[in-house]
Amino acid sequence: MIGKLTRNFIVCALLSGIGVAAAEAQERVYVIDQRGNVVTSGAQLCWRTGYWTPSAAANDPAGCQCDRDIVPAAKCSGEAPTAVTPAAPKTEPAVRPSSGKVSLAADALFDFNKAVLRPEGKAKLDDVVTQSSDIQLEVIVAVGHTDRIGGDRYNQRLSEKRANAVKQYLIGKGIEANRIYTEGKGETQPVTGDQCDKLGTENGRNKKLVECLQPDRRVDVEIIGTR
Repeated sequence: MIGKLTRNFIVCALLSGIGVAAAEAQERVYVIDQRGNVVTSGAQLCWRTGYWTPSAAANDPAGCQCDRDIVPAAKCSGEAPTAVTPAAPKTEPAVRPSSGKVSLAADALFDFNKAVLRPEGKAKLDDVVTQSSDIQLEVIVAVGHTDRIGGDRYNQRLSEKRANAVKQYLIGKGIEANRIYTEGKGETQPVTGDQCDKLGTENGRNKKLVECLQPDRRVDVEIIGTR
């Protein structure tokens, strides 16, 4: 059915020329028509409003329908896709989505406590550009993370700067700016758990602690598109 959506895709949309109730547009992060259905493009992709962010998508009733790869899996577990306006069935199978997620160690991209790309980091991002050229690119999501060393506000800003440095490099390689979404998570999503707690002092002079927390310093890059 045309109403079946390619759920992995993300598309930014302007509201001009689309009949949408003003009150709905303020509350929803996807464009909704006057009948309450999600508006889709000719390629069956959900149109997003300017209020869209990954966290807002998770709270939108159509989040699992439109962005299942980005919305936390727990929210979409066992949830049936939201119905959209049905139409005549297609005789050809729908194009299957393709997405890949790459986690790049921040120490490979940047020096410790820095947000300037290193040559090794640029080489890794060149691989991302190559991967994106093999598909019909919809969006690249770059999310920066830090370890727990330093203050919360400082780490938040550092994670955002690192994600933005990745974006600027990709733009310089020819990827359209509006296809790159960046976000910083600071130190809120560590992957090391408590395994480094025994190393004590939380400062950059504790070499063993810095090394132990290395996996937390990363930039997650997700490439979404169709083959």
